[in-house]
Amino acid sequence: MLIRPLAADSLGTRSMCTLVDTGDLSIVIDPGAALGPWRYGLRPHPKEVKKLEEHKAEIANSTLRADLVIVTHYHYDHIPRPYEDVSWLRGKTVMIKDPENDINFSQRSRARIFIEQLRKVGCKISVADGESIKIGNTSIKFSEAVQHGNSPKLGYVLEVCIRTGDECLVHTSDVEGLVDERQLNFLLQNKPDTIICDGPMTYMLGNRFTKEDLEKSINNLMKVIASCHPTFLVLDHHLLRDLSWKDRISELITYAESFGTRVCNVAEFSGLTYEPLEAMRKILYESFPVNVRENVRTNEDI
Repeated sequence: MLIRPLAADSLGTRSMCTLVDTGDLSIVIDPGAALGPWRYGLRPHPKEVKKLEEHKAEIANSTLRADLVIVTHYHYDHIPRPYEDVSWLRGKTVMIKDPENDINFSQRSRARIFIEQLRKVGCKISVADGESIKIGNTSIKFSEAVQHGNSPKLGYVLEVCIRTGDECLVHTSDVEGLVDERQLNFLLQNKPDTIICDGPMTYMLGNRFTKEDLEKSINNLMKVIASCHPTFLVLDHHLLRDLSWKDRISELITYAESFGTRVCNVAEFSGLTYEPLEAMRKILYESFPVNVRENVRTNEDI
């Protein structure tokens, strides 16, 4: 199984877009990327905007060659925006999070617009919640809808398990470090050897993410390591918006090492350059100042 991240927070944009090639088929999970609209009171730096353009081009090019596209939910760091050209999705088979059930108002509205975009380019669309499919030696299993992080206010997401031969990957989508039992149970049931997981949202610690949430996340990730013995636990996305992310989960990293599990981010996992640009935004403006008028006035958000 080839696992190739196409965009991620550790690579410079808000994303969990991942290409998986099993030999039977090529799968793209969550073909979107975005920028945080504000960080440290600053709009995205031009370096972030350039990286976003690169990532979106890479996602489009890779998806053109893919057999299947999976959409775990409808935030704009996981799907294209309404004004974007989606011709690169033409004719694709797309398995989506249920757009009508277990979904909040915002995501339901975005889902309807996105599905209309897909229909205009002739996509074959099916609802994935709780489903399983098998193509050749590859089996794909979807969780039931689980909450987006520590609260249902942001809606619900799907976790995805891809298995071929003795290799098994679980892509968790936005679980914010497995703070909920239903999120956790999908991993315990499937026992993956590679996990790509949205880590705890420590950059919002004390605000939208509590110390109790962080403790619960670390304890649940430890349960996964003890039960599944994964080779890789790849933590990224919300966690990598915190430059001190390794310090926040040092206990987990030490625990994982005792089981032979490597805890890393997407950049480390894929051998690409570590560039958590949103977390570095203040540093970018200090090192590469731009005229206020040149500051990017985007409407990027999730």
